[in-house]
This record gives sequence, structure tokens and C-alpha cells, in this order.
Amino acid sequence: MFLVPTYVAPSAIHGLGVFAAAPIAKGTPIWRFEPAIDKVVPEEVVASLPEVPRRFFDTYAYLSPDFPGGYVLNGDDARFLNHDDDPNTDNSGPVTLAARDIAAGEEITCDYTVCCLEERDGPLARRLEPAES
Repeated sequence: MFLVPTYVAPSAIHGLGVFAAAPIAKGTPIWRFEPAIDKVVPEEVVASLPEVPRRFFDTYAYLSPDFPGGYVLNGDDARFLNHDDDPNTDNSGPVTLAARDIAAGEEITCDYTVCCLEERDGPLARRLEPAES
């Protein structure tokens, strides 16, 4: 769940992105897992879903070292965070911090290889295994 005001808009990185609606100072907590909004869905549940909802998980969910037990699905606009090799956030722990000052209107980015287990040893474009028929 975002802890700072944001908005979604077209991204120069990929598709849609999340942008700061106001300046964010370095070190400010900007995201944390909130069980009332964010969910961890077991891998076997995701694998058993029909193709269309599995593709939704393929696009918007991730396996996290901080939240074991399944795919993390953000219930707010955090699902639109894009990867950057030089991100403006530090997402190396359960609370994401601003790694530097972020200007209003600047896209908020993270490093998928830090927060997403499936990206650590593979390409940034992962694919879920299809469910057995």
C-alpha cells in the first residue's frame, strides 16, 4: 500500500507507471504491505486459475523474499511500479523507502531483481506455467 500520494500515467519505461503526486524526501517510507489491501496468493492457487486471471498475476504479481507463501498482489496502484536499474526507491526490505529525493511528477521506480524472486536469476519478463488441463 502506498504511503505517499501517487497517480498512474503513461510511462516512458513501460506502459503505465506510478508517479509522485507531491515531492518525496529521501528516506521517506513510501510503501508497505497492508493485509487489508495487499494479498499473498499461494502459488498453487495461481497455477490453478484459468488463463485470463493467470495472465493478470503474470503482469501484476511477484514472489517476494519478504512475504513468502505465494505471489504478492498489490491492491493499489503499486502494481504499476516499473523496473529501473537505477531506481529512486530502496525496496530491499519489507518497507520501501525513497532512495533519494523524488520530485512531484517523477515516476517512482524499483529494482525488480531486489523484490521479485523470479527476476533474480532470469529475464525481467517472466511467465507463469500454464495450469494442467
